[in-house]
Amino acid sequence: MTSGVTWGFFCSTPGVAVGRNLQRKHAMEMLLTGEPISAQQAMEWGLINKVVAPENLDQAVTDLARTLAAKPPATLAAGKRAFYQQMDLGLEQAYALASGVIAASFAHEEGRAGMDAFIEKRPPPKH
Repeated sequence: MTSGVTWGFFCSTPGVAVGRNLQRKHAMEMLLTGEPISAQQAMEWGLINKVVAPENLDQAVTDLARTLAAKPPATLAAGKRAFYQQMDLGLEQAYALASGVIAASFAHEEGRAGMDAFIEKRPPPKH
């Protein structure tokens, strides 16, 4: 919620994150009106990935954590770093960075094990 405008101060600090995660018109609506938005609206605007009932929240978080924990950790870490780095780059530099990251992942033991499993039509390795 960015209700500061209602109280006489503009939520400029939250506006940085909101403005980088929403379309400008949606961010400005939140910042200028100070009105809360529903969970459904937050999902439609792309501010959140999923809406779950409060009683299902712990299970949904656990399920997501288990899904992520089952992925190759070095691959996940490299992917996260590259994603955030490329966001600040021009398109050509972003593709150059991404190409280097994926090439390095194929050279890493996690990538080699995954590629072997793929070629041999086996399930991916457990991590």
